[in-house]
Amino acid sequence: MALGLLPSWAGAKEVPDRPNFVWIVSEDNSMHYHAEYFTGGVPSPALSRLAKEGLFFEHAFSNGPVCSASRTTLATCVYGPRLASHFHRSLERAKLPKGWRMFPAYLRDAGYYTMVGKKDFNVQEGEGVWDNDSRGATWRKRPSKRTPFFQMKSGGGTHESSVHFRRGKMGLGGTKTDLKTVPVAPYHPDTPLFRYTNARYRDRIRGVNGAVSQTLAALEEDGLLEDTFVFYFGDHGGVLPRSKGYIYESGVHVPLVVRIPEKWKHLVDAPRGTRVKGFVDFTDMGVTLLKLAGVDIPEHMDGRPFLGKGVKMAEVNARDEAFSYADRIDEKYEMVRALRKGRFKYMRFYEAHYPDGLQCNYRYRQMAYQEWRDLYRKGRLNETQRAFFEPKPPEALFDVVADPHETKNLAGDPTHAKTLKDLRQRLGRRVRDLPDLSFLTEKTVVKEALDDPLAFGKAHAEEIVRLADIADLALLPFEKARPKLLEALGSDHRWERYWALTACAVFGKKAASLADAAKARLKDEEPLVRMRVAEFLAIAVKADPRPTIMEILKTTQCGTTATIVLTSVVFLRDGLGIDFTLSRSDVRAEGRFVNHRLLYLVDGKNRR
Repeated sequence: MALGLLPSWAGAKEVPDRPNFVWIVSEDNSMHYHAEYFTGGVPSPALSRLAKEGLFFEHAFSNGPVCSASRTTLATCVYGPRLASHFHRSLERAKLPKGWRMFPAYLRDAGYYTMVGKKDFNVQEGEGVWDNDSRGATWRKRPSKRTPFFQMKSGGGTHESSVHFRRGKMGLGGTKTDLKTVPVAPYHPDTPLFRYTNARYRDRIRGVNGAVSQTLAALEEDGLLEDTFVFYFGDHGGVLPRSKGYIYESGVHVPLVVRIPEKWKHLVDAPRGTRVKGFVDFTDMGVTLLKLAGVDIPEHMDGRPFLGKGVKMAEVNARDEAFSYADRIDEKYEMVRALRKGRFKYMRFYEAHYPDGLQCNYRYRQMAYQEWRDLYRKGRLNETQRAFFEPKPPEALFDVVADPHETKNLAGDPTHAKTLKDLRQRLGRRVRDLPDLSFLTEKTVVKEALDDPLAFGKAHAEEIVRLADIADLALLPFEKARPKLLEALGSDHRWERYWALTACAVFGKKAASLADAAKARLKDEEPLVRMRVAEFLAIAVKADPRPTIMEILKTTQCGTTATIVLTSVVFLRDGLGIDFTLSRSDVRAEGRFVNHRLLYLVDGKNRR
């Protein structure tokens, strides 16, 4: 049993009659791998059974595209950028604001026995959350057969690491999935390696059927099936290139099926077998369990229940928005936000000069990633396949019904101008209203915000709005943006200068007339401002960024700063072809992500 506050069932004579909950979570797979959702997916009789005996959700989203970010959102029911919980593998875990707890703690207070195997949270979880947080957790160990329970079970068979094979292993023993029938995304090269990787992963997806079937059988054996809500979902997308770690649909659109128990079907405003078209996301999952259990939902939680007494399915089906976010994934930095509304998806790339394919060591352990990049460097890809390794526009609009792989950017199409403006404004309000802590950079968050990220965000809310306004200058025609960019370059606020220079880097050569104003910041007191100057000048006027970058690396002792600057080095070397020769002695700061970058830049390794 995990250490924590004493649960309310300890010593209690009576426990209220409440439903049980089991979450079956498969790691690293979007809805695209399941035949119930997507053409070419793997059939699963167990999911079909769940759908027949419950609800099938067509539009469920993980918010974050990687495990620690998505699982923290699940546990807190709060959007990650509010809590600084969206950086994958926290440098330091933030504290939850005073009085805030993870949702299982409220179930536990109400008498539930709470269990989890894998956690992987980016915040300090606090006390009183779990009764059992081990891989061997089971409802059979709860104190009484009358004790209601919640269990989150994670299956690692579909994890990204399942396709980290060596070339010598390729093809040994074959695959159950026929390589000839494997669907190939239009942005992927159609090669034997990509087909094999795809087929190998689909073989792993077949294991989901067994995991769901075994859980249902165990509940049935114990006489608990008709007293237990069983949720199956993926923890985020993945794992083929351009899915996990990215907030395209392949990274955040997950399968979700919920079996409705006979005893508690009165809590659901829909008959079994219903397909739910409304949008739900991971902030909604925990509050839905609280609602079903008859537990008050704390006001601070962002989610809305989609099941439970008083929840109308007509209202749920009317929901049509999903917000998602990505920032640092391991050692790879890039701030991206997205809002899907109905059939349209708006994506905002705040550092659009960075290509999607920028090196991230764990991603590039996968041979398909390596081959894709090799083919790009050899000039053997078409325009759609090349885009992954090239700079992006600062915003994109996709019709995900007509274009499910998100390859046709409609942002410049006059016929979609109204939709673009609407979604741009909606996303803009989202990041400002949170407020989104990433505008202050992870460097500031780590140094100043982790004791109470909520209070820090509120104290800096007006500042964050100004920074978002400056960053959004990149969305204007350059000549309209130029006066405000020039003003921001002269600001006495370091992050105003930083975002102005970031917008300049996105404009690239179009902003060359601001080169002299940028050069005046080469001695800026903030190292990350100097880094952005070096990037912008290298892009716009082909100035040598190495003296500035090397000076920062040789002097800063801040591991966060060094990691961000080393991300820039990867971009400048791999993206612009600048010859950067580094040794470990050139970098003063230490840290695990600093080391990850040096493994690649100095040692030439994709592994860590």
